[in-house]
Parts: sequence; C-alpha cells; structure tokens
Amino acid sequence: MSRTMVAGNWKMNTTPRQGHALVRDVLEKLGTPPTRVVFGVPEIQLMAVHEQLTDHPGYAVAAQNMHQEPRGAYTGEVSAEMLADAGVAYVILGHSERREYAGEDDDLINRKIVAAIAAGLKPIYCCGEKLAIREAGNQEVVVGKQVEQALGSLSPEQIREVVIAYEPVWAIGTGVTASSEQAQQMHDYLRRMIGNQFGSEIADNITILYGGSVKPDNAAELFAQPDVDGGLVGGASLDAQSFAAIVRAL
Repeated sequence: MSRTMVAGNWKMNTTPRQGHALVRDVLEKLGTPPTRVVFGVPEIQLMAVHEQLTDHPGYAVAAQNMHQEPRGAYTGEVSAEMLADAGVAYVILGHSERREYAGEDDDLINRKIVAAIAAGLKPIYCCGEKLAIREAGNQEVVVGKQVEQALGSLSPEQIREVVIAYEPVWAIGTGVTASSEQAQQMHDYLRRMIGNQFGSEIADNITILYGGSVKPDNAAELFAQPDVDGGLVGGASLDAQSFAAIVRAL
C-alpha cells in the first residue's frame, strides 16, 4: 500500500447536515481519490459519514479521540471497540489541542494507541513542538521524547498500524507553515527514529503526515519532500474545494 494519505480534521465544526454536504461535495470533486482520504469528523457524525462513504473506495472516517479503557463508568466517553463496531477505521490521538485542553500526556496516549490497535483501529498519532522549543533549537529532543513515550513500547506488528502526524504547534491555525525544508528535516528525523527501533522495512513503509496550516497553495511543495507522505489538514478541510485541491496536490 502507498504511504500517502490526506486526512481532514474537522475538530468541533459542522452540524450533521453541514458535514453530510461537505462530504458530498468532496466526493463530487474528487471521485475516486488518487490517495487515501480520511475524514476526521465530530463523534456525532461518525456513523452517518461512514455510511455515506460505503460505495466510495479510497475514503475512510476517523474519530478525533477515544477512551483508553474498553468499557466502564466513563460518562461521555467512547471506546475503541465502539468505534470499530461503528465502521470507523482511524482515530486521531495526541493532537496538540487534546494535550493542551485535556491535559493528555504521552503515557496516556500510549495506552489509547494500544487500545485502538487491539480493537482494529489505525491510530493517527500527533506529535510536535511549541514555538519556544523551535526557537531554542530543541525540537528534535522534544518530539523524539514524545514519540519514544507514545510509540516506543509497541511491537513491530503494532507500529505497522500507526500513522504519524508531525504538527508543529506554532503552525496550527496560525496561518504560519513550516517551510518545506523544516518539514522534511523533522519527517526524516522521525523516519530514522522508527528505523532505529523497528528496522528499515517498517520505517520505509510507515506513513508520516505534516499537519500545520496545510493549504492548496503550499501543499504541493510540502508533499514534494521525500519523507512527507501527505497532510493532516485542519481549517482547509472544511472547504470542499480547498480540501480537494490539497488531495490532488499529492
């Protein structure tokens, strides 16, 4: 399977009606996509979007979070098993907004990743540094520690199910994008990290996405980098024309 993928993270946006219309418009504009396309939608829309994609190969739906336990008295939470049974294929874990607003750390995220894989889901694991870390030149130290804590305990079989998304926090929703050189440097570092622990065959096949203000006018340059396999797209995924243009750039 190709490493390439474009995933849209809608965050807490769109009503069910708006989400249905957005997926419909993307499908009309893209038809059979040139790469894997994933819609990361609000929880209330997961089953409806999955059903909408039934006859459209190349597309899948992702949850934006899940609980680490399989079941129990966790009001308001959803388990990996529930998501898998609803037809969800992917789950976004470790997003910087979950870290910032919900206090999630990589030990907790590791538990979620293990639970997701056990249920048959493919985790999209997010890692990245804040601006002060980048300005101090410590981005590889910080991101490397995140990856080690979240993914280091996985087996070779488990890591094959993981998609990594590098999201420089200073570029999320700010309109600022890492340069193609900065993106490539971090993606190369991440691939070498995976290779050092799991071997070159796994490293050569793992998908590593860039997530940080990906737009139609910068997607082609970012995706042209040898270790950038696609994008985790935020705001631009809420506009069908922009999202389709980003997918075509890959």
